[in-house]
Amino acid sequence: MSTDDAGPWQREMVEVVRGVSGGLLFGVPLLYTMEMWWIGSHSEPGQLLAVVAISSIPVFLLNLTSGFRQRSGVRLRDVVADTVETLAIGIVVTAVVLAMLREITIDTPPTEALGKVLYEAMPFCLGVALATTLLRGGRTDADDADDSGPSSNDEGLHATVADLGATAIGATFIGLSIAATDEVPMLASAMSPAWLLVVIAASLAASYAVVFVAGFAKQDQRQAHEGVFQRPASETIACYLLSLLISAVLLWFFQRGLHPWQDGLARVIVLGFPATIGGAAGRLAI
Repeated sequence: MSTDDAGPWQREMVEVVRGVSGGLLFGVPLLYTMEMWWIGSHSEPGQLLAVVAISSIPVFLLNLTSGFRQRSGVRLRDVVADTVETLAIGIVVTAVVLAMLREITIDTPPTEALGKVLYEAMPFCLGVALATTLLRGGRTDADDADDSGPSSNDEGLHATVADLGATAIGATFIGLSIAATDEVPMLASAMSPAWLLVVIAASLAASYAVVFVAGFAKQDQRQAHEGVFQRPASETIACYLLSLLISAVLLWFFQRGLHPWQDGLARVIVLGFPATIGGAAGRLAI
């Protein structure tokens, strides 16, 4: 979705999606870190205020030069407003992801939930503030020239293979930092089959948003490709299935247990969420 011809509300939506996508790309590995949950749940109110204050400093500085909005000539009050919005986006989306992972439930004491959210939101907010510079690149000008005309079958197949390869690299890169930990089986054990469907839906939505909504890396050209799986919906589903396969391989490699199959499937789906985001980042980088 291009923001050039969009109305103000549509442009605002795209910018918020861009911020959320940047936060996921930057902060999702720490959302799977038990130590961060523990530190947050045992923090005092004064420490939590300090966390927010300290987090706002690098976010403010990043918004001076980057941010999740694409504009020039930013005034100081705009930077302050963007910093507040960045922190709000980071805190809200972090809370949503932790709730999806069942680390925050209706039974979680409010102070514990707040501590987990604020500590986990720190890297997430940095990702939001870095959104316009994260993976700004994409295919070269020569590639764009090739994409401007009708694609042959060979070119479409090449684009499909390139996207699947980039997905595999990105999913492996993110998945490697999480697959060996105890967090994945612990999170999976707390999820019902219905809740796992929520995780699947969130994984697909995040992948689609990062690649086809947030405005990263020559998005319009990606939507015009005509490879085997190059339509947005089919590409998102195919790359998600590949990310699940890579997640299963990584869990097997680190002996995290894939038996019985119900437990193994739950662990694959849980690891598939960050792996899918890594795969989306990989596709943006090609």
